[in-house]
Amino acid sequence: MNKYLMYAPMGVFGLTAFFLFQYFMHQNVPFAFRDNLVPELIGFCLEGFFWIGLLSYFQKSREMQRKKELWLSLRGSLRSFLSYLDIGFLDQHAEPMPSVVLEKDPKIIQRFIDQIESQQLDLESMVYLKKTCIHSLALVRDLVPVAAQLSANHMRWWIAITDSMRHLADSNDRPQIEKNTLLLLKNVQEFDALEY
Repeated sequence: MNKYLMYAPMGVFGLTAFFLFQYFMHQNVPFAFRDNLVPELIGFCLEGFFWIGLLSYFQKSREMQRKKELWLSLRGSLRSFLSYLDIGFLDQHAEPMPSVVLEKDPKIIQRFIDQIESQQLDLESMVYLKKTCIHSLALVRDLVPVAAQLSANHMRWWIAITDSMRHLADSNDRPQIEKNTLLLLKNVQEFDALEY
């Protein structure tokens, strides 16, 4: 709806310029109105068309940049959890993933899901995941209004992320930790699928 309201003035200016040109400029009889005022009106309409288009473009660009920053702040709050999960699945001589990849790349979530389903975390990694959830839960919960600024669907999935993180923080054995870790990752995947 907002998109159509934004483009409506452009349509009005463009159509007005077109009709003025068609109606007055194709007349063969010279009139003072046609010779003096109509070109000014057409110029005004074309200027309005281009200015509104330019301002709309800048407004849309700023809105997209703001949404991207909100999305990055939300994903950044999950970095420590994803970092400990990455370290838990590291091979002996492998290097952990950079923080930028953990924060920005949605594809790694599917990789973690596959690893959870096919491998077992060691006890130390599970303890770190549980502790991270306990320490991050308040921050993640406080970011629900930020997710709501993106959309209602973003907010719903962020609440699901918060809830699965709370369950993981309360887990006391391996099956519960693995189940809630998998649920948390799937909720993050759904959140990422919405983009911004």
